[in-house]
Amino acid sequence: MKALRLLLLLASVLPPLAWSVQQYDVKVIDQRAQPRDHFVQGLEIQGDYLYVSVGNYGESRLLRYRFPDGGVDAVKHLDEQLFAEGLTVLDHNIYQLTWRNRAMLVYRESDLEFQRWLPLPGEGWGLTNNGRELIYSDGSARLHIMSADTGRILRSITVTEQGRPVELLNELEWVDGSIWANIWYSDRIVVIDPDSGRVTASINLRGLLPADEYQSGTDVLNGIARNPADGAVWVTGKRWPWLYRIELLPVTAVPESQQSGAVSR
Repeated sequence: MKALRLLLLLASVLPPLAWSVQQYDVKVIDQRAQPRDHFVQGLEIQGDYLYVSVGNYGESRLLRYRFPDGGVDAVKHLDEQLFAEGLTVLDHNIYQLTWRNRAMLVYRESDLEFQRWLPLPGEGWGLTNNGRELIYSDGSARLHIMSADTGRILRSITVTEQGRPVELLNELEWVDGSIWANIWYSDRIVVIDPDSGRVTASINLRGLLPADEYQSGTDVLNGIARNPADGAVWVTGKRWPWLYRIELLPVTAVPESQQSGAVSR
């Protein structure tokens, strides 16, 4: 009886074992060229357009491409003192984070004309929306839900994986009711429950960009975009020559030492 009571007590204070994290590898089913100089900080597909936020001081831009043919439709250059980060499109506005300027820039979707800015309490990293509100990351384990009208932080959640905080959350994308997030300096994406903050899945993208495609300046995996037209998910990295359309492949957990690669082609 004492042993049963002890088990019940432990069950009440420990995270449920049922909170397992689904593991995925990926299969590349399509790829499209992009300029190598794009230090990609944000990526989003809306209608027939691909929006890209390119970072770095003196190089930051907001670009809109015609997604079907890859042609440039519009470019907006940022002030050289601004370092662009994540972006998202909501209610005919484009929202673009800055890194350390404590500001979110708001543009008119039709012509990329700057409209106003919203204050940020700290750094800006990744940005997405749930159809009503903005959701952004600041490099910590926290995601902040913000009013798109006033910039007021409505609530914040801590992202955890098996009960432990997940920090360095970077580029974000809303995908079928979940938040997908790049982890800075990691070859994986985590899938987050937007209510609890719990990581429900981990996507391994090791080897996505082949070794022979790396050049001087090629940087980390960063950039997730879901095409609303067909549900396809596209990913890329900073100064990568390709956008990749990926398909998830469920896997059973195996020791890291036995993993030879994550990407099937």
